[in-house]
Amino acid sequence: MALESLQGGASAKIKLKVTATAYNSLPAQTQGKANIGAWGHRLKPGIKAIAVSRDLLGMGLEPGSEVEIEGLPGRYQVLDKMHSRWSRKIDIYMGVDQNAALAWGKRPVVIRWENQDS
Repeated sequence: MALESLQGGASAKIKLKVTATAYNSLPAQTQGKANIGAWGHRLKPGIKAIAVSRDLLGMGLEPGSEVEIEGLPGRYQVLDKMHSRWSRKIDIYMGVDQNAALAWGKRPVVIRWENQDS
């Protein structure tokens, strides 16, 4: 699925198929402080947060952007970014529940967000 944009006033709704994995705030899974995202946001169990690949930042996702993930309830906030080796990928924050992250695995999902710069 290519990047889709539906214009609507001052913003556009963006729709994109990406690969989704999951991560936890556990010291063994990161460098530095496990509960602090790349921009300094504090990650704590129960919040709906994602990390995004850096190419998605160039498509209008910014720190604090809200994202809908098809098949999951609610909106997720962009609070972290991934290593530059990844592209078209998100990492869903699952607190300290390593079993939930492992059960999620790796799967394709469709994400949607409002691009205010369109």
